[in-house]
Amino acid sequence: MNLKNKIVSATAGLLFGVGSLIAQTANTGEMVVMPGTQFSTVGDFNNTNTASFINDGEAFIYANFNNEGVVDFTTTDGYTRFQGSAVQQLSGGSISYFYDVLFDNVSSSTGSFELSSEISIDNEANFNEGIVKNDDFGGLVIFEDNANHTGVFDESHVDGVVKKNGDDSFIYPIGDAQLFRHAAISAPDDITDTFTAKYYFENPIGNIVDGETPTSSVAGVITMIDMAEFWTVTNDAGSSDVLLTLSWDESTTTPLAIASDPQTAIHIVRWDEAQQLWVDEGGIVDVANKTVSTPLQLDHYGIFTLGRVKEELILPGDVVVYNGVTPNGDGLNDYFLIDNIQNLANNNVQIFNRWGVKVFETNNYDSAGNVFDGYSEGRLTISGNDQLPTGTYYYVLSYDFTDNDSTQRVKKAGYLYITTE
Repeated sequence: MNLKNKIVSATAGLLFGVGSLIAQTANTGEMVVMPGTQFSTVGDFNNTNTASFINDGEAFIYANFNNEGVVDFTTTDGYTRFQGSAVQQLSGGSISYFYDVLFDNVSSSTGSFELSSEISIDNEANFNEGIVKNDDFGGLVIFEDNANHTGVFDESHVDGVVKKNGDDSFIYPIGDAQLFRHAAISAPDDITDTFTAKYYFENPIGNIVDGETPTSSVAGVITMIDMAEFWTVTNDAGSSDVLLTLSWDESTTTPLAIASDPQTAIHIVRWDEAQQLWVDEGGIVDVANKTVSTPLQLDHYGIFTLGRVKEELILPGDVVVYNGVTPNGDGLNDYFLIDNIQNLANNNVQIFNRWGVKVFETNNYDSAGNVFDGYSEGRLTISGNDQLPTGTYYYVLSYDFTDNDSTQRVKKAGYLYITTE
């Protein structure tokens, strides 16, 4: 059936091959794009509440897209291409399920795609050109387990909320004000885990924090915070701890002194709603990629930004960390040595590999022989209680320190090097 240059009203059971629709299309029945075939519409496409649109081929959407019914795929061939020459509205009361999707529209520098519905991506989203803006329209972009994206940059990303389902690591394709500023999480423990993230090039907590003197609302060792940009990261389902990574850029990360030398003093800080304070979450700095990473506990999600800390104050209580482990039985550096940690209350030590997978955790470190000696105790590709391979790992140390009748929670993150040869 050749549909080229014809106006077609969709009816139940209609199968589409190569075609071009030149007017608004309202689907009231079933439309199926078979594998190896194409469907295109230059007018608005409305999938009504009685309709089903199954794309197992290639669908070209050149105007607005509204889904009140079923939009889905049944094979791995489905490719939906949003390629308009004017702003495209992606709307509807039902979730649209896509296998692969392309965003390619340069009609607006602030948002070529106005998303007010929910769209789910099962495999890959290609952000070729154009910002998908759901921030002002209430929509949501969902990446399913093992789904990913390509092509993100300042002129093409999601300006708004992105949700990630599943147990794989993920870089969020998020930005604001024509700026791509990603956040990332390491792989959660369970396929049912869900994490949501958003970037703000503005203050999302209004006047809670004094923008002129932010140090009046900081805790412990924080000397300054970035009041220009923020991320929200939430754990919506599951109980996994993950490694959170945030990015910086000298053009937006202010004050610029935050990114000055030594850059090891850059940490991730979190707004603690109960205390009405910014608190230090630690930070492992990757200078080459301009990122900072730190593990998060389940109850430590919310609003984040970057800050700078006094490194010399990170370890009160005369705690000294020796970050080399050579578990070869020669009596030297056979385990992760932390001087004086056993004297401090509520201490906790966690070890992560470079993928953010926890390999060791204990409370009351070094109190009864409970030390890290280079053997795994976590979810790994190798069996538990096996010796870990030579390489770079991360440690996170936290404890309570009392001085002059006040107690602060100290947290230190850094590199740990294991050599088994």
